[in-house]
Amino acid sequence: MSRRWILIPVVATLLAAGALAAQERATPHERIEQGRRVFMEQGCYGCHTVGRLGTPIGPDLSHVGAKRSESSLKAWLRDPAMQRPAAHMPKLELTEPQIAALASFLASLE
Repeated sequence: MSRRWILIPVVATLLAAGALAAQERATPHERIEQGRRVFMEQGCYGCHTVGRLGTPIGPDLSHVGAKRSESSLKAWLRDPAMQRPAAHMPKLELTEPQIAALASFLASLE
């Protein structure tokens, strides 16, 4: 095995750790804005509405923060089927920093 193939997982781990550390230093407002960007970049609006934005296929998330805690939202985003086996939402390929940011954004929606 070449050294290049050994370094790729190490570099990926370091980048993820750096992103998580940067997010932890972000202000609450910055984390919410990061989460809003994740919502848009990941196409969450394709199934969910927030206010007038989105498509009403899945639940309206306009007030999800009044119903669910940030930690509950993180668990849901990590694996919806583990939280509710009959969930129609697929497991998304999100990094831990993306999950944390998206949960912050959703928790802010009251």
